[in-house]
Amino acid sequence: MPQTIQQFLQVARQQLQAHVEDPYTDSHVLMGHCLQKDRAWLLAHADDELQEHRAEEFVRLVEKRRQGVPVAHLTGSREFWSMEFKVTADTLIPRPETEHLIEQVLALPLPASGIRMLDFGTGSGVIAITVKKERPAWQVTAMDCSAAALQVARHNADRHNAAIDFIQACNLESFSEHRFDLIVSNPPYIEENDPHLAQGDVRFEPQMALVSGSDGLDCIRSLVVDAPACLNPSAYLVMEHGYDQGNAVRELLNQQGYEKVQTHKDLGGHERITSAQWAA
Repeated sequence: MPQTIQQFLQVARQQLQAHVEDPYTDSHVLMGHCLQKDRAWLLAHADDELQEHRAEEFVRLVEKRRQGVPVAHLTGSREFWSMEFKVTADTLIPRPETEHLIEQVLALPLPASGIRMLDFGTGSGVIAITVKKERPAWQVTAMDCSAAALQVARHNADRHNAAIDFIQACNLESFSEHRFDLIVSNPPYIEENDPHLAQGDVRFEPQMALVSGSDGLDCIRSLVVDAPACLNPSAYLVMEHGYDQGNAVRELLNQQGYEKVQTHKDLGGHERITSAQWAA
């Protein structure tokens, strides 16, 4: 029977080896969650004996992780842009690719104040909150179809002291009287029969935030068509999409009359973010 923190971590890595991509990181994150300590503390106290109630909690979490439950759901949070965000089964788990979306938004030639931005499909609120922290003088509105997701987003906004307007809505028709200088979105873009939906963390995430029709582009099509009614002249639309959807997204934007259509690659070299300007 393991006794020390290091011994429990070794056993956990062995149990997770065949079931997760990174058993070393997962086991340390779960142990850190149980003890409310960071990685450096765990390394410095590797030979400390793990208290019985902490050991029981750790073993329980490792077993759930072995069964496929995402680490973010087990700990209730995920780091994004060097901030901790609450995550539940009602929201997508923030991913590194979306940080690239933030980078592209911040790189737009927009002033530091006087900008009205809409986060379409905010989920846990990471996009809206991160942009608001980086551009505090912008007026940021975040919308989502899910009341449960908005509750999580409001919690995260309060946690990070980000003043954001949250609105429950499923499409842009609710904003027909509004005009924005920027609409940003990480919409659902996975094909409904994609085999990846039965693998990894996505098995535990809300399907409505992942799946968008037979080709994965239904939501993006609607967004591209409906956004101009809510955009000021020279406003921007910036979207995340699938690694193989860049060409299709560019075609949709060009057909609709957007200008300066550009696709940006993620760190893996995949086309991931497309931006365009509405110059009507």
